[in-house]
Amino acid sequence: MTNSTMTANHQADTEVWENLQQVIADCSGFQEWQAQQQKDVDVESLDQQVRSYLRETLETLAY
Repeated sequence: MTNSTMTANHQADTEVWENLQQVIADCSGFQEWQAQQQKDVDVESLDQQVRSYLRETLETLAY
């Protein structure tokens, strides 16, 4: 794979992740999760919040 192809793939992946984060942030489940958090979520970036939300959701589903 050429360097320009790898760069294009990375840019596409980044764009998909940013769009996915926004969709997740707009969903009611994420907003309820945010409201239940004891910590100050304003300190964390949207990326960190979405990752934490997804991790906790997957851990719950694993049980």
